[in-house]
Amino acid sequence: MKPQLEYQSVNLSKDREIESLAKQWAKKYVRKLEEHTDSLDENRELSTKNQRLSIAEKLRYSLRNISLQAWNKTEYLIGQEIERHQINPKLIDPWQISEEVFNIFEKTLEIYAQTLSPQYLSRIISPYLGAIRKKHTAIDPRVIGFVSMQFHYTGLMLTEDLSMRNKNELLTYLKVIDDHLYMPLQRAYDAAANQDYNSQSLMVVQQLLPASTEIARNICERVIELYPNYSTYSGSLKNPVVKTATIRDVEMFQVYLWVCVLENSVAAIQQELFPLCVMIYPTLKVRWELVRQMINLLGKEISSRLGREQQQLFIPYFQALREMFSPEVFPESLTERV
Repeated sequence: MKPQLEYQSVNLSKDREIESLAKQWAKKYVRKLEEHTDSLDENRELSTKNQRLSIAEKLRYSLRNISLQAWNKTEYLIGQEIERHQINPKLIDPWQISEEVFNIFEKTLEIYAQTLSPQYLSRIISPYLGAIRKKHTAIDPRVIGFVSMQFHYTGLMLTEDLSMRNKNELLTYLKVIDDHLYMPLQRAYDAAANQDYNSQSLMVVQQLLPASTEIARNICERVIELYPNYSTYSGSLKNPVVKTATIRDVEMFQVYLWVCVLENSVAAIQQELFPLCVMIYPTLKVRWELVRQMINLLGKEISSRLGREQQQLFIPYFQALREMFSPEVFPESLTERV
């Protein structure tokens, strides 16, 4: 049975490992919100809530149509990859995906309209998003590329006509959706549950998790410095949308490394991350040189935050990641033809 999208607290009786990781991840959203003090004027709060209710109602009416437009965009970008990568087309059901998109965004707009926080949204919908991700990666992990892209473009199109202030507010909620679909967070939580409470693998992931966004931003800024004139399909690396997506991707690579450490296996990278990158990055005009540079910078960032013994836990998986995206696998001549 699928987890129901209803207001309920997270099962706090679950293993402390899951609780710890999930709480740390949710806390990251708190720092991104504006501080609301007790001295805020009640009329202003009422005005904000009324405005959000109005925005949410308007967006609900356009959600179905926008979802169809987002699917057309997804098909245009990576539809040809179904045949090229020999993905079973029966695994990609646009009607089912559209229903999932509608349910998730409807709940998101409801929580946004009630001025509840993004971290609250994360607690409510993370089990549902985890179930969606697990279902679509069960047979062929590449299918999640279609699902996550559909969700991503639905969010972008939904906020297109909003004022900058309202758009930025709503995007903090939509980032919760993006993160849980692009990143194997639920898989990381489940792997953490299988660790002993004082496991070295668990402790090192808990140490890195609060710094993951800072690490991603540092790497993103450095990549922009190294490639100031480079443009992807969506625009310059300095473009806010592209920059946000880049930061998200660097965080995604980190979470996959955490899963490898917690599972003591390279399977997550080999079977899921690598095939997804091969399918999506060339289409979005992301050169393999950029990916290699990001991986190199990620290694330096992680090493600077860990002791030698802790680094040993990552080395086998980091080396595997680096070798998979090496010039021997993706020579620049191949990149230039893409």
